[in-house]
Parts: sequence; C-alpha cells; structure tokens
Amino acid sequence: MAKKVGHLEKQDVNELTRDIDDDWNNFVVSEINDHVVRLSVLQRDFHWHLHKNSDELFYVIEGRLFVDLEDRTEEIGPGQMITIPKNVRHRTRSKSRTIILCFESESNVITGDV
Repeated sequence: MAKKVGHLEKQDVNELTRDIDDDWNNFVVSEINDHVVRLSVLQRDFHWHLHKNSDELFYVIEGRLFVDLEDRTEEIGPGQMITIPKNVRHRTRSKSRTIILCFESESNVITGDV
C-alpha cells in the first residue's frame, strides 16, 4: 500500500512557504480519507466561484484573508477559520502575503465549478 501525502511525516509550514513569492500558489500537503489539506499562499484577488460538491474550510496562519460573499465580506486573521458551504458563491482576496490551510474534498475543483 502506497503512503499518502503527508502521512507519518512532520511538515513545517514556514519551510514549505518560505521561498514562495507567487501571487497565488496552492498545493496539497496531506490527504485524509477522501479529503485533502492544501497550503495556499496568496497576495491577490481570486475570482468569484462556487463548489457544487464540497464545503471548503479556510484556516489563516499568517496575514489577513478577506472572503467576499454575496451579502457581506468576512475578514479572517491568524488563528481564525471560516467554512464555506457547497454552492455558496464566494471569492478570496488578500492585500498582502497570506498563508492559509484549506480543507476540502479531494475531488473539489480548486478554481471553482462556476
């Protein structure tokens, strides 16, 4: 049986993100059953979208994440999280370098279904 990504190995978020200076970089750091944990570094606006088949959780490690919803904007800081239910239109954005963990279904299309 093949070892899954992130199983039985310690990972350091600071090491994994140290050299990333892209406006947006998103990659899997662990697989959990039929879900994944993605590490994301962003410093720009993402487009409006939704996910038809999966909820999505954002946990901020560093920086400030703004999550625009159709009726409001939530500002999420370090140590805070928000869950976006499937079929809820949203976009994420950041004014400066922000590091977040995302937890979602492995089959989730990260750029959105719509």
